[in-house]
Amino acid sequence: MSRTQYPPARLSWMVWGLGGLLYLIGFFHRVAPAVITRELSLDFKLDATALGSLSALYFYSYVLMQVPTGILADRWGARKLLTSGALVAAAGGLLFALSPSLWWAGLGRFLVGGSVAVAYVCLLKVSSHWLPVNRYALASAIALFLGIIGAVSAGTPMRWLVDEMGWRWVMSLIAGLTLVVALLIGKFTRDDPAQKGYKSYSLLAAANKEQDNFSLPSTVKKVLSYRNIRLLCLIPGGIAGALLTFSGLWGVPFLVTNYGLSTAAAASLCSVQLVAWAIGGLLIGWFCDRYGQLRRIYLGSCLLLLIGWSIIIIVPVLPMPLLVALLILTGFFSGAIIITFVFARNTVPSELVGTASGIVNMGVMTGPMLLQPAVGWMLDQRWTGALVNGVRVFSRHAYTISFGLFLLWLTVSVIAIWLSREPVLDSR
Repeated sequence: MSRTQYPPARLSWMVWGLGGLLYLIGFFHRVAPAVITRELSLDFKLDATALGSLSALYFYSYVLMQVPTGILADRWGARKLLTSGALVAAAGGLLFALSPSLWWAGLGRFLVGGSVAVAYVCLLKVSSHWLPVNRYALASAIALFLGIIGAVSAGTPMRWLVDEMGWRWVMSLIAGLTLVVALLIGKFTRDDPAQKGYKSYSLLAAANKEQDNFSLPSTVKKVLSYRNIRLLCLIPGGIAGALLTFSGLWGVPFLVTNYGLSTAAAASLCSVQLVAWAIGGLLIGWFCDRYGQLRRIYLGSCLLLLIGWSIIIIVPVLPMPLLVALLILTGFFSGAIIITFVFARNTVPSELVGTASGIVNMGVMTGPMLLQPAVGWMLDQRWTGALVNGVRVFSRHAYTISFGLFLLWLTVSVIAIWLSREPVLDSR
């Protein structure tokens, strides 16, 4: 081994991939409530507002952890954060699985959200040390792909396991797997190739931990002084908010009630949308790495998302082939959300990448954090009193009005991208 040589690609991707496993688990938890809405509603006697709030607790803690995560990633390194995050996620997942009441379930979900929040920012940090700059967008896209594998696992496969074992056993199993991931990360992950005897891709690998005069307010202020970063706090929330509020919670009951699908079939359709999201992220990431033009691609994708969601929401009943096509389209172009992090990374200096990534990731998660309970509240306001097996059922009109929030935020996203500036690529 020589410090004049970069690490082998296989080693780099192995180190990066271990963090990706925690991101995968985080995505599983992110959308799991969608296929157990009935079980949660019955076990904890929830209305739509309470169900939306329980699901959103994941996003509340996730958002709260973003700035601390970014700063700690810059100061302490990814290995400690990923290991501790996986351990807390395992504990929170088990607490959720065994919860005797809504309060304990909420606490478990809150712990899971806050702990897996470290995964993506740490992956970005690992990327800046272990991967060349021309693989950054690809790494972001692969991370999204891993996340979607977790999300798809929380669809039809989880529904099948829940039918066989019950939701509490399934969530306990996931908690056990998370513990295994924590042990693997602690044993094999390293913050920088220099710790393995190789040359680092980060020019500031050794210097970051030795910076003096560190201040949280001044660091955040410095990051927010960049116009693109301020706009990136608004843009991705519309994309993630629409997709994760639909496929992550309300899409399954919407499809069951308004299209007459079984829960398993509705979960499969939501999984198709999430798979399209993963594929879109990979292809858009590759395209950005090859051709650049981040702002133009981001703007075009958001415009197509606004059109696609408008048709799904406004048209009363779509032919099934068209509905599937639109779910695929909205999933695919939601993959443009990975541009957010490339934008941020190419906007700020290297020593601020972790903090900037944390701040813009707050923007990503603010979408579902606000939209999931907001949609639930709006559905409750338009509930006609209909029940099926003890669970509230909502009309097509109620869903149309409630999902209209997606369109409002996506419109804001389009305007914000229009006001942004194409970032200057890092020349490292």
